[in-house]
Amino acid sequence: MPRGIFITLEGLDGSGKTTQIKRLAAWLTRRGHQPFLLRQPGGTAIGDRIRELLLDSRSRSLDPMTEMALMFADRAQAIAEIIQPALDAGKVVVCDRFTDSTEAYQGGGRKLGSQVVLDLHRLICRDVQPDLTLLLLPGFAVSLARARRRNLRDTSETGRDENRFETEKDGFFRRVWEKYHEIAGREPNRVVLIEGDLSIDEVHEQIIESVSERIVSLAQKS
Repeated sequence: MPRGIFITLEGLDGSGKTTQIKRLAAWLTRRGHQPFLLRQPGGTAIGDRIRELLLDSRSRSLDPMTEMALMFADRAQAIAEIIQPALDAGKVVVCDRFTDSTEAYQGGGRKLGSQVVLDLHRLICRDVQPDLTLLLLPGFAVSLARARRRNLRDTSETGRDENRFETEKDGFFRRVWEKYHEIAGREPNRVVLIEGDLSIDEVHEQIIESVSERIVSLAQKS
């Protein structure tokens, strides 16, 4: 059986990933793919507990290395429990964030550097790599404002506190932004950069075009 397809979406919170994942999933389903959807951190029972610890603003004292280790613990569980079995079964997996997020947020934002992230990925995640990464980078100020508004709204509506990263200063997010650009420049064959303040429909069109091309390319290789 041919290996499945692993697609990830990346970007700052507020970049529109959640909306675009829903639209991509609907498009894939209409074409008979029935994708597996998950998010990181989270997506498994263990991962959801890790997510609560990582994103709760009460976890302010987390050391950056501890934070990165928890991200990889979550990811290793998701690979073992969901991602690898689905790919082995020939399924399409769509994941909201993967190791690029760790490189951007911990490597860039926390100033830990890229190499430690890439080394841990090879060791802990068995070097599982996405076939396609869609990197959404609308305007920096727009993304940040959206993220902060959304998380405050979610807290008031659900009672969940997932605002720890949103309390960081703008300089932190600027480093994340720059690291994402660095990743896109380093891996142009995997990462499709969708940049600028585009409409939801415009972003969706670019995503569908990229996914369609990658599905055809992988089918030809199998």
